[in-house]
Amino acid sequence: MSHSIAIRTLLSGYFPELTEDQLDKYERMAELYREWNEKINVVSRKDMEHLGVHHILHSLGIAKVIQFPEHTQVLDVGTGGGLPGLPLAVMFPEVRFHLVDSIGKKIHVVQEIARELHLQNVTASQTRAEQVREKFDFVVSRAVTRLANFYPWVMNSFKKDKAPGKGIYYLKGGDLQEELAESGLITKTYDLKDYFTEEFFETKKVVVVPMP
Repeated sequence: MSHSIAIRTLLSGYFPELTEDQLDKYERMAELYREWNEKINVVSRKDMEHLGVHHILHSLGIAKVIQFPEHTQVLDVGTGGGLPGLPLAVMFPEVRFHLVDSIGKKIHVVQEIARELHLQNVTASQTRAEQVREKFDFVVSRAVTRLANFYPWVMNSFKKDKAPGKGIYYLKGGDLQEELAESGLITKTYDLKDYFTEEFFETKKVVVVPMP
């Protein structure tokens, strides 16, 4: 039981605006990850006990940097078991999320968790970002590869119109100077330690690549 109390306290502490229904969903999400992880390794086994901080809260670091406006669309690339997309979809119920990954069994887990949580704003497909025809206001991802490799996959995924804050929101860790220089992109970096006190966030960042 301590897990769910911990997740509730953790998330409501950092996001006091969360409703009881949203907190219930995060609790249930954590249970579902535990159940699925027994069958399919979506989160590293040794990390399961830190699911709340290392995965759910980490995903929500993006919500400290941008509030997605209602009725916008977000593409989550290389979502794995649904991170950061699923936690963000609970936080922003009026925003549409499309989660993609090249590994079918992971997408199956995403679809099942979204169904169990009644997340009407989530779709998921087994595909690569470059093959998605639809256009989006925002792209999110969690450290799938170096930014220089990632950018070409998604640079054509954006709508023409300008949602406030339109761009890529990339969760990364460590010293990024060389990687950001290599990408040649204009970026803005937010340190998650400015928002969250857990030691895990000491070197974790959200890299934002604004899109014209």
